[in-house]
Amino acid sequence: MTTERIDGVAVTTKANVYFDGKCVSHGITLADGTKKSVGVILQSSLTFNTGAPEIMECVGGACEYKLAGSSEWKKSAAGEQFAIPANSSFEIRVAEPYHYICHFG
Repeated sequence: MTTERIDGVAVTTKANVYFDGKCVSHGITLADGTKKSVGVILQSSLTFNTGAPEIMECVGGACEYKLAGSSEWKKSAAGEQFAIPANSSFEIRVAEPYHYICHFG
């Protein structure tokens, strides 16, 4: 199931802009203090590093990703998600705008 709406949140109005504008997101904080980000990645091939564990939920578009230490590219489309361990990284390839929610763990 794809998350279409998140109610009762505080939104950081200044965008996080990465990789010369290829990734733009906004931080949100839920009433219980849980932090997430909501954003879009435009056509590109990027590498992200993680501090905390993350779950990338696709809410529109699609991507291919490869976790650190793996040689296998996997696809994630709307309604799907993938997990990245803490203190790790992942590569992502996007051919069409990839809309996501990043759930921090």
